[in-house]
Amino acid sequence: MRNGGRAAPQARQVERRNSTPPPPPSSPSSFPLPLRFPLGTRPAAGIGRAVYPDPLRGIKAPPGAGETLISEGQATILFPSANEVFYNPVQGFNRDLTCAVLTEFARLLLQPKGIRAPAGGEGRRSVRGAGHGVGGASPCPYIGVPPPPRHPMGSAVCPQGGLRVLEALAASGLRSIRFAKEVPGLRAVVANDCSARAVELMGRNVAFNGVGALVTPHMADARLLMYQSKADKEPFDVIDLDPYGSPAPFLDAAVQAVSEGGLLCVTCTDMAVLAGNSAETCYSKYGAMSLKGKFCHEMALRIILHSLDRRANCYQRFIAPLLAVSADFYIRVFVRVFTGQAKVKASASKQALVYHCVGCGTHHLQRMGKATAHGNGFKYGAATGPPVGPTCEFCHQRHQLGGPIWAEPLHDVPFVQRVLAALERSPRRFPTQERLRGVLSGIAEELSDVPLYYTLEGLSSTIHCNTPSLLQFSSALLHAGYRVSLSHACRTAVKTDAPPAVLWDILRCWVRLHPVKRERLTESSPAARILAVEPTLEASFTVRADANPSSRKRGLKRFPENPEAFWGPKAKAKAGGGISPSLQEKRQRLQNKRTQRPDGADPKPFPCKRHKEVGGGTGQEGLGRRGGTRGGLGTRRDKGGQGTRGGQWGAWE
Repeated sequence: MRNGGRAAPQARQVERRNSTPPPPPSSPSSFPLPLRFPLGTRPAAGIGRAVYPDPLRGIKAPPGAGETLISEGQATILFPSANEVFYNPVQGFNRDLTCAVLTEFARLLLQPKGIRAPAGGEGRRSVRGAGHGVGGASPCPYIGVPPPPRHPMGSAVCPQGGLRVLEALAASGLRSIRFAKEVPGLRAVVANDCSARAVELMGRNVAFNGVGALVTPHMADARLLMYQSKADKEPFDVIDLDPYGSPAPFLDAAVQAVSEGGLLCVTCTDMAVLAGNSAETCYSKYGAMSLKGKFCHEMALRIILHSLDRRANCYQRFIAPLLAVSADFYIRVFVRVFTGQAKVKASASKQALVYHCVGCGTHHLQRMGKATAHGNGFKYGAATGPPVGPTCEFCHQRHQLGGPIWAEPLHDVPFVQRVLAALERSPRRFPTQERLRGVLSGIAEELSDVPLYYTLEGLSSTIHCNTPSLLQFSSALLHAGYRVSLSHACRTAVKTDAPPAVLWDILRCWVRLHPVKRERLTESSPAARILAVEPTLEASFTVRADANPSSRKRGLKRFPENPEAFWGPKAKAKAGGGISPSLQEKRQRLQNKRTQRPDGADPKPFPCKRHKEVGGGTGQEGLGRRGGTRGGLGTRRDKGGQGTRGGQWGAWE
């Protein structure tokens, strides 16, 4: 009896202790990394956990000093002024596009299951809250502002057959909250980050928006989290990767953690690497050499698709792109991942090397493999090549070798048309609705089987002629019997299946109508060598009606102007916080840093080569042509200054 009498109070005490909400985390030690437990679950108290506790859903704790409200779509979040958690309003278009794609992807997966998934916010104006513009931040701190209204249509949980979504690098949790409020058919959303401050802020934002039943803040290394889901056989239907910089460290885990036919959303902001400024760095991260050509933005899309497919092939998986977008200072791709050994064998024939002429800019593609029909299947082997000679056939200059890149279509056009149709049904759903329609309409009109493109200014600058209009050049290609389209990646881009010889023949005909001063061209220049050949076809520049695509005729916003100055990348969040200086403040602080110091002293023990008046400078003007830093007399207003190895510096007159 005594034992039984003591057991009940102990059980009640344990139950009461387990139901007591733990305090919000304030340090990394409050969130140990997860060991092994099902993702998205909420372990009992006392177990090392990385999931925010349930009782926080109902907490409406006031924020600290200096926090502001940021509204985007149907979400309104609290955001600190200190640079502890990353947020960039420029990515509002990225988040709107992701919500639109996720909505149609959820319908695509749930329709065979007989689940109807209406999108929250369709047919009505989206909630803007206290923000201004797209992703605007209210200048007023949050004091006594009621939480935004809950929309059950968008934030309802779909427990049977719903999608499990992982935002691997969630930061403030804005994207995950928007998923919960605007995307239908979701079963669970895991908002993960490795920063304790970010997870704490996510928990408050989740409670503030009333989506705690759907969104679970989680603290862990994104790679460990995805590898753990693979080991636990609990893959995610959607994985969103939007890191600061390169997503390369997360791709291997992502292609394993996504479910069969699941959606992988990847953002790359390291465009300097992908666009050819650091080809060796691009190879180390993505396994491809980038080229600094006019087509660099589309090549960046094809490089990341190649990297995803190559990593998926290691696990007998392959990708199927749904949408690939180049916008602002980043690229965004949406791909589905499937498993199939037979389809993986065809991956080599989907990749290609790029031969790019350094003189005239002509490019050729060389497939890595070939697939030939063999009975009811295909036979795969190595491709033959190369498609070019030792030098360019038009300007006789050398080629650069880039790639491998993805040589198959970038988009699934029927899926893009589904997204466009959904946008037409809900004209006020997203803040960037007009740009979404313009970009997606341009993508739907692109030639899907033509990799890379040429630009009008690139072609005309090669032969130093006036630039023809977009309609005139497109009409000339159509008159010659070839297909042509524009590209969403560049305003003046032309995608065509015409060979390079036809392009130069059209420009030779254009030069007849608009002559160039050939006496100024050197014999070895690309322009002189190209114009020395007579054209083999007579180009007609009469404008055709089908040369102007529908999106351009309707005046859709394909390339909108930036809404404000310095509309681009933002400073990276710091672990210790601190006020983040604006880009213009940083430029002003670093301007003339080599020539000015606050104390008035010389910034360096030796004069700057940019200031040629200084005696004994290190440049050619300051030290003589071959003096350099080894010594040599100064040439300007100095008195016999010498180099750093030759003696003392010259003095001012």
